Amino acid sequence: MLRAPTSLLSRVHARSYATAPSPHALVFLEHRQGDLESASLSALTAASQLGGQVTGLVVGSPDEVSSVIDKAKRLQGLSTLLHSSSPQYSTLLPEAVSPLFEKLLSQNSPFTHVVSAHSSSAKSILPRVAARLDVPAVSDVTSLEHDAASGSTTFTRPIYAGNAICTVRAPSSIPIKFFTVRSTAFAAAAVEDAAEIEVKTLDPVEVSDPPTEHIGTSLTKSDRPDLGVASRVVSGGRALKNAETFQSTLYPLADALGAAVGASRAAVDAGYADNSLQVGQTGKVVAPELYMALGISGAIQHLAGMKDSKLIVAINKDPDAPIFQVADVGLVADLFEAVPEMVEKLKQ
Repeated sequence: MLRAPTSLLSRVHARSYATAPSPHALVFLEHRQGDLESASLSALTAASQLGGQVTGLVVGSPDEVSSVIDKAKRLQGLSTLLHSSSPQYSTLLPEAVSPLFEKLLSQNSPFTHVVSAHSSSAKSILPRVAARLDVPAVSDVTSLEHDAASGSTTFTRPIYAGNAICTVRAPSSIPIKFFTVRSTAFAAAAVEDAAEIEVKTLDPVEVSDPPTEHIGTSLTKSDRPDLGVASRVVSGGRALKNAETFQSTLYPLADALGAAVGASRAAVDAGYADNSLQVGQTGKVVAPELYMALGISGAIQHLAGMKDSKLIVAINKDPDAPIFQVADVGLVADLFEAVPEMVEKLKQ
């Protein structure tokens, strides 16, 4: 009979009873003008589903960070809050912020996951840091499940413009798992007035000669709800002819409903609406309680950004328009007649 050496048996025995480290997530909390981004609150909810500790990270200019800390430390699900401020962090350039993440996630880091919303800033920063640390990153996650015994995490994410769902498993051999989440797939974390968590300051990592420079930021201001978080959205397509008709037709209906305004890519490309209003695969992904598609044919790229809406209402004079395949309520009519009539009835 062959016998394995005692030392080998000991190693096998020890390995079989070894346990994976408890998950500890680092959540990148983005903010703007002193307020936390609602998408980051969804990322916090996703991080909490891992089942372990959750640490928040706030980065920005000194004035911004000081105003955000008081709000961030009351978020439900956080166990610790880290913050770092520097004039270099005022615009969150990837080249300026990445060194801070690298230092925080260097050797002996307690973090097993790094989480953020699937935002423009995070999509520039997190994959960059992951590549520097030689680990993969998973983007646009819609659900997740962590196996405490094995230390692996399984994610789902949409592919092919949302027509298929891909399941991705990150094994325990990946020391730090990076992922961004689709904000419409997770509820926003609640605020606890009596919450008390540990708050720590991180020294900034200054970049002496950053290769890029922030020139300016152009934001579209509106009194209507923000498109990304609105519970009601009214969107228009290329059938609205021009920018003036787009505004005169959609805006009264949006105001009557208290809704945000959106647009298809065709409408944006034609100059009817600003880029910030684009809904779709290359625009914003929304999932409001009510989504009204006016003069939108229903191209697959647009459907990828709104088909998870709770109630979809479509108005189009083409009865064969693809939008009717996903609509809960469809009206085959001329929108220039139907919409003004709707506005009048809503005002009554």
